Amino acid sequence: MSFEALDQGLVVAAHGRHVVVETPEGERVLCHPRGKKSELVVGDHVRWLPAGDEGVIEHLEPRRNLLFRQDEWRTKSFAANLDGVLMLVAGEPMFSESQLTRALIAAAQAGIPCWIGLNKTDLPAAADARSRLAPYRRMGVEVVELALGPSGMGKSTLINLLVPQAAAQVGEISKALKAGRHTTTTTSWYWLDEARSGALIDSPGFQEFGLRQILPTELATLMPDFAAALGDCRFHNCSHRHEPGCGVRAAIERGEISPSRQRIYEELFAELSTTRW
Repeated sequence: MSFEALDQGLVVAAHGRHVVVETPEGERVLCHPRGKKSELVVGDHVRWLPAGDEGVIEHLEPRRNLLFRQDEWRTKSFAANLDGVLMLVAGEPMFSESQLTRALIAAAQAGIPCWIGLNKTDLPAAADARSRLAPYRRMGVEVVELALGPSGMGKSTLINLLVPQAAAQVGEISKALKAGRHTTTTTSWYWLDEARSGALIDSPGFQEFGLRQILPTELATLMPDFAAALGDCRFHNCSHRHEPGCGVRAAIERGEISPSRQRIYEELFAELSTTRW
């Protein structure tokens, strides 16, 4: 079968083995992949065949990138073919620097540009949050400050500001997924304009962010402040933890790498050095 002859589609929602595919004309169709397991994510471009009032996914087009996390038991993919990622954090409740770093590392490995959105800047805790984000500004990560809503991270408020028709688009996805399959915990695609020239993908937050897909020797290259000092190490296989003549440790002593970033690196290196399958 020639996949080029099949209908084109964009995955705009995924819930278990059910995905919602949008056609070039804007129609949304509930589709299922062949087989028992689906690895499709929002942002995927696919080729599909109609099957009654639904569809069957026959082919996944090559991805430009894929943002995912991986622990010892499973891999969780967020979305594919991304132009950029905004990590939304806040000072109340105070964000986890470890979790933020993990997400930034995963995006760096996938080659996806990242920004940090600091919300609730109108609250007293914003000063402490800015201080915690100072090392990220210094390493070149742009931090955008926001003041959105009293609860959570303010993500829903941001989406509603950027996408006035967000509720209607969620309704379309819910309808396509059929009654009883809610989308509150799924990743969803929102068009930013009627011309469909730009889009926003909303992904639920996470409590854990495993990086088992990354080798411990690769870790420092994905942390910009560490990577800047890599050429100064005496040994080519330096772990940047205890070896003499380590350029990274010298940068730490000069204050170019913050203590919190050093702590996170040590924790991640130890975690990624455990037995791998």
